[in-house]
Amino acid sequence: MGGAAVGDGGYGRTVTPPRTATGPTVGKKRRGSRPSGGDLLAAAVGAVPGGAARPGQQQMAEAIERSVASGEHLLVQAGTGTGKSLAYLAPALTVDGPVVVSTATLALQSQLVDHDLPRLADAVEPLLGRRPTFAVLKGRHHYLCLARLDNSIEEEPEDSLFDAPRPGTKWLGEAGRLGKQMQRLRDWAEETATGDRDELDPGVDDQVWRSASMPARECVGATRCPFGQECFAEASRARAREADVVVTNHSLLAVDMLAGRHIVPPHKLLVVDEAHELADRVSSAAQAELVPELIDRSARRARPLLRPEVAERLTEAGDALAVGLAEAPAGRLTAGLPPALREACTLLDAATRAALEAIGEIKADDPDPVRKQQAKAVLDELSTTAQRLLEEADHDVAWVEKPENGSRRALVVAPLSVAGTLATHLYEERTVVATSATLALGGRFDTVARALGLDAPPPAPPSPAAAALATAAAAGRPGVATAPVASTAGSRAAVGTVPATEGPGWRSLDVGSPFDYARQGILYVAAHLPRPSVSGLPEAAGEELLALVGALGGRTLGLFSSRRAAQQAAELLRARTDLPVLLQGEEALPLLVRRFRDERESCLFGVMSLWQGVDVPGDACQLVVIDRLPFPRPDEPLAAARAAAVDAGGGSGFAAVSVPIAAVRLAQGVGRLIRATGDRGVVAVLDSRLETARGYGPFLRRSLPPFWYTTRPDVARGALERLGKS
Repeated sequence: MGGAAVGDGGYGRTVTPPRTATGPTVGKKRRGSRPSGGDLLAAAVGAVPGGAARPGQQQMAEAIERSVASGEHLLVQAGTGTGKSLAYLAPALTVDGPVVVSTATLALQSQLVDHDLPRLADAVEPLLGRRPTFAVLKGRHHYLCLARLDNSIEEEPEDSLFDAPRPGTKWLGEAGRLGKQMQRLRDWAEETATGDRDELDPGVDDQVWRSASMPARECVGATRCPFGQECFAEASRARAREADVVVTNHSLLAVDMLAGRHIVPPHKLLVVDEAHELADRVSSAAQAELVPELIDRSARRARPLLRPEVAERLTEAGDALAVGLAEAPAGRLTAGLPPALREACTLLDAATRAALEAIGEIKADDPDPVRKQQAKAVLDELSTTAQRLLEEADHDVAWVEKPENGSRRALVVAPLSVAGTLATHLYEERTVVATSATLALGGRFDTVARALGLDAPPPAPPSPAAAALATAAAAGRPGVATAPVASTAGSRAAVGTVPATEGPGWRSLDVGSPFDYARQGILYVAAHLPRPSVSGLPEAAGEELLALVGALGGRTLGLFSSRRAAQQAAELLRARTDLPVLLQGEEALPLLVRRFRDERESCLFGVMSLWQGVDVPGDACQLVVIDRLPFPRPDEPLAAARAAAVDAGGGSGFAAVSVPIAAVRLAQGVGRLIRATGDRGVVAVLDSRLETARGYGPFLRRSLPPFWYTTRPDVARGALERLGKS
């Protein structure tokens, strides 16, 4: 394996072992002849068909190499088309020992592992004198567990596949279908080399996979497991320890930080791609919940290990929680736990403690350590969560979750902020490079820096040019076409439009984008429309949508703030046009995106999951419509609690919390339009506040790519008509 680094138990200290006799020492050419990150990047770009040097990509690679040398952390905004994956992978290969790359989406993880890294490894092998290696690291539950699979043969149906049957389940049919899937898993276990769920084709239901995989909290460890020597999850960790580049995800990175950093191998450089997602993923990892069905399942699993009266106490606690959740309204608990939920948590805390004491310790000669550890792990987590909820700490937020279909109710608790956690655990003993296309909000990095646990400096006075642009933007009037809201200088140059920012131990960089946004696209704000006030799609906005889509003749991606608005828009176009309208939820999303890409006149409408990750270059998508500014809803518990905390401290929760959230979401949505240098089109925002709100409108516009900006409907429709004829 290439670039092997054997950790000594600490972080930042590695011992580099010798390579095989056929190759040089791992990553160790003499300093004088060692290729730079720029050399490796040039080789990688040259290996891409039609590849050409991009100034922003080169600048990013050089900045990362400088950060590695200095130990300074780096925030890099790299617009779409920069080629940021190669910009950080190339200099990563100059670092001794493994480099970790963390991503937020499976799509980017697959892109790195299946395309970018293999191509890079082939291209730089002549320069390095060896072929760099890479590995993927996922959570334990992504891998088949042979011990769990072996135990599942003996488990009763009620304790495995049928713990929580879906409403309307046909038991015999389900049992037959799920049983066949389980047998397919057993057959696959005999032939798979990795046990990675993503390699199982066709896949299996989540119910089946849960019965054959092991969450980390329930694992007894390789030394005590009868299948420890064959463990797929342990094998993945071993491969990661020997690789030059380890690709993981934000969720596992968060768990690693919270668990004391013993999952991801020791490393000197961490690259966080899609960094705007990291704080939310850490919040999710630090979140806990109580669900009646889980308590009931835990009681059944532990029953063989307990006296009947102890098991009955668990069941009673689960019933009490179900009653308390039925009585409590959905939403944030601002006045503490209601009496019924407090009583349920108290009962659960006492019952789980009694059960854990009755089970006792797992001994070396225990005949069934796996089952015992599973029971103890779930009970311990329930006990910890109940105690956390009863504590009602100021740094936690609790709420009752009730999905619209009513299928699953939960009592949830999450941290009010994770900035402190990130400040403490993310940056120690490694250099961190955080990158995304949306890091500079309102034209500065300060907001994201604070969210990531970096101390942001006081706002610097704007430069004369920036001040002039801000004044011009603020002076815009509805119905008047204006120049782009941010300078386009640099959209094709190496340096972006955002001024550099730095704080103790970190600095920032905007490398711009190779796209000429002011020539390729228009940002049209329908400033003449009434301010949105009702849920769904207002009539005036619907008429505007019809006019815009009709002018182009389809080719529209509609990004809506609610499922109701998306449905109303789809119904409107289906009733009054002959265009094919694809609606999220009516078919699997990958299939809808494929149809949207292939059917030239089609429209695709949906909600938040379409705002990022949808990549449709070319003329299949030339109009992106956003119905309203994507502020968090008042019933989003964490956002509401964080805003309330800022208000209580004398600040503006709306400005400090809601506006930055909307800025990131809006930038991600707007970014769906221009995906390649030949793309052209219009982004239409049907929310007049983007133009008329003097407080936050300019901030949101400065967070977007520098499109040509207008509020004139005739300008937007005229541009779309010309595109429709081309």
